[in-house]
Amino acid sequence: MAAGAQLAGNGETIDLQQQVARLQALLEASRQVHSTTDEQEVLEQVLRIVVRELEMAGAAFPDAGLSYGDSPAADANGAAPLAYPLADRDGKRMTELRVAAPEGRALTLYEADFLEGLALQAAVALENARNHKRNVEFARVQQDLEAARQIQRSLLPQHLPRIPGYSIGFRCDTCYEVGGDYLDIVAQPDGSLLMVVADVAGKGLASAFMSASFRAAFRGMVTTPLPLDELATRMNQHHWAEGEEARRRYVTAIFLRLHPEAGTIEVVNAGHTPGFLLAPGAPPRQFESVGPPLGLLPGMRYASERSPFPSGARLLFYTDGLTEVFRENEEFGPERLLREFSACPAENADGILDALWTAIEKFAEGGPQGDDMTALVLAAASPATGSTEMPA
Repeated sequence: MAAGAQLAGNGETIDLQQQVARLQALLEASRQVHSTTDEQEVLEQVLRIVVRELEMAGAAFPDAGLSYGDSPAADANGAAPLAYPLADRDGKRMTELRVAAPEGRALTLYEADFLEGLALQAAVALENARNHKRNVEFARVQQDLEAARQIQRSLLPQHLPRIPGYSIGFRCDTCYEVGGDYLDIVAQPDGSLLMVVADVAGKGLASAFMSASFRAAFRGMVTTPLPLDELATRMNQHHWAEGEEARRRYVTAIFLRLHPEAGTIEVVNAGHTPGFLLAPGAPPRQFESVGPPLGLLPGMRYASERSPFPSGARLLFYTDGLTEVFRENEEFGPERLLREFSACPAENADGILDALWTAIEKFAEGGPQGDDMTALVLAAASPATGSTEMPA
């Protein structure tokens, strides 16, 4: 009886040693598959472990086109090869490990248990490798977007012109890293100043590309003196000729030419939000659209409007991101924007812009920005305040 107990005891000791050896082997295998963050290397490491260390005849990941040793296939009776699915944390299948046992024999309990444990560790390593790849790609995209943002910011006017008696300012805040709003200010040889505020349909990277294309065309055309209405007409035809994708990304734009010495302005509104003009002793004036957005219809012609721009006058051009700000279901809207613009105590352009942005942010109560926001303010000094000349 004592000997039998001793034998039984020895048997349990041997089983425990086997279990410890299995766990050690599985831990080493786990260390190997987790030693890399490259997806293919993870899978290749698993195949090597199965064939070299577990001494299987072959193994493969058919989805990835990887195999090692004999190709796992159905046996003589048509039974499918041994398969171990690799699933992510959500239970979604990522791939499948197929194994060919030596000489087609059945797996031992040890081998089957090892393969199941290896498949679990391989699934974790594979998901980690894929997440690492996504993180690296995301970081690269973020770097590219940041570079694109810096480039787009550099395409805005870097130095505002000095015009005695006038103040000019602008602000441009994109909804994402880059956007489809465009603003430009270009001095003309005849002493006039040409300005434009534009908004490409949509937002984000695609609209930013079209915005850059629009800028290139605009800058190319204004090198030659053109009447403002003719400039809008040519810009429309150019954008239409850019092709179908450009037409889907049509551009609303409002053009302004300031004649400082004469104290007058010309405006062309091509499907854009109305421009606001406030002048002493006169009701507020809005420059409404005189035609469709640029690039929407070929052969369109646009008409310009002229207006005095006396001392004390101020003008606001903006994109619809300023008015399409919501507080729950209530919209900020153009009427409220005009009221805030009219009530603004500041007389210089930057002060007016600060007041408008403050009013919008207060209205939004911390809500997210839903669209690109761009505004241009032009102000003529009143006799009481004197010059509002922009600093160099």
